[in-house]
Amino acid sequence: MSNRLLERLGALSAARLKGMRRGIEKESLRALPDGKLALTPHPAALGSALTHPHITTDFSESQLELITGVHGDVESALDELTRVHQFTYRVLDTLGDERLWASSMPCGLPTDETIPIGRYGSSNVGRAKSVYRMGLSHRYGRRMQTISGIHYNWSLPDVSSEQYFALIRNFRRHAFLLLYLFGASPALCSSFVAGRPHELQPLGDGSMFMPHGTSLRMGRLGYQSDAQASLAVSYNSLDGYGASLQDALTRPWPAYEAIGIRNLGGDYNQLGTSLLQIENEFYGTIRPKRVIHPGERPLHALRERGVEYVEVRLMDLDPFETVGINAQTMRFIDVFLLHCLLSDSADDTPQEIAELAHNQHLTAARGREPGLQLQREGREVSLADWGTELAEQCLPIAEALDIAHGQENGSGTQHADAVHAALAALRNPDSLPSARVLAAIEQEHGNSFIGFVRAQSEQTRAQLLGLPFPPALQAGFEQMTADSIQEQKRIEAADTMPFEIYREQYVSPARLGIARGRMAMAA
Repeated sequence: MSNRLLERLGALSAARLKGMRRGIEKESLRALPDGKLALTPHPAALGSALTHPHITTDFSESQLELITGVHGDVESALDELTRVHQFTYRVLDTLGDERLWASSMPCGLPTDETIPIGRYGSSNVGRAKSVYRMGLSHRYGRRMQTISGIHYNWSLPDVSSEQYFALIRNFRRHAFLLLYLFGASPALCSSFVAGRPHELQPLGDGSMFMPHGTSLRMGRLGYQSDAQASLAVSYNSLDGYGASLQDALTRPWPAYEAIGIRNLGGDYNQLGTSLLQIENEFYGTIRPKRVIHPGERPLHALRERGVEYVEVRLMDLDPFETVGINAQTMRFIDVFLLHCLLSDSADDTPQEIAELAHNQHLTAARGREPGLQLQREGREVSLADWGTELAEQCLPIAEALDIAHGQENGSGTQHADAVHAALAALRNPDSLPSARVLAAIEQEHGNSFIGFVRAQSEQTRAQLLGLPFPPALQAGFEQMTADSIQEQKRIEAADTMPFEIYREQYVSPARLGIARGRMAMAA
């Protein structure tokens, strides 16, 4: 570990370390007991997907997204995520026999056009959300959008935009380690790749896999796009990032111009014909983020007020965990992000960006392969050696976090334990979630991916329904449901602008803000 990193770590007060914040967004498909996609609408008893603070939908009407608030410790974030799951399951249980699919790779899917797109009511903002999703379906197909994951939102007090971008550059360099340690999607239902080229191997009847795969979700079959492959977005500064994103948001793209904004019947196909419709369409393993004002574009918010937090986007659902992630994993992410922030971070280059894409795809498809070599500054290095080097550098950071937190709650060595667990996993790939998934599929479920995930989904359903849920909690969630429905009605009643004018104004380049030079410290 460099002396500079240790100096920066030593300069962080315990109060600042305890000011670390995190929140979770977790996507899950609603599935039927037989492992097929539930095609029912988003349950009204869960509230408005447009306005509910904790329960919404992602791409599909059949794809729930459960969201926590911002938390000062790992346990309270997990506790809230569990409560949101409990309420959701109680609603699903009352309505029928659906369950949350416990894997990132989807359940048995119907034909592409049958996968229902999320609906958000008749307001302009609600219609725009649906039209955006229709655009995604035309551009990438609906199957790809049904992949689910966990997004981990993270911040530390008094970090500037410049420092967050340095963190992001290091995160992208070292993201292979998270894919290796926590990837949990080495197999899938063959319905997902029907009619598509792939390099998967058959696994029993109706399942496919990569023998040493970690996260097919983050590989070539996951969130990928030929159009976006043409983007070499730099993370060297907020100005440079904003400029490259603005280019993608305003550059006409011939294939999307051919789709058109509306079809012959007048229905909307997409929000616009540029390479990206809106900022969220840009796929990345991590994003700089800022809470936006109503109607504000995310890029405008970043340019005006700087980076507020980062959103880690590469975490698979862990099918062995009741809510898809556990406390030890979250602590490792906290330590890892702090390592990315404190380490020296050279500017990225087009050559390095190409290397990082190569490393991501290689780790996703073959991460547990003995002796696997990644690219590092033009040279080959073994994944296990590089990962071990990084994890060992994380140990002093973990110990500092344990000391900061241990002063008040006696947490002992939980952060260090998370790093030691990572070091052990680098020595023993068979202990990884991706290896455990394949072992369970092969040994307990007759080589059936669907059979394995059905069993895990049923188990988590039973666990969540079996937990105590006091009447006051139930009443609080029911009130949130009612409030969200009223808020959607209020938004719809207040709309006066024709949707086409709303759309034109929203996608206008003028709404993207202007580069401001070096940003001040973010709040």
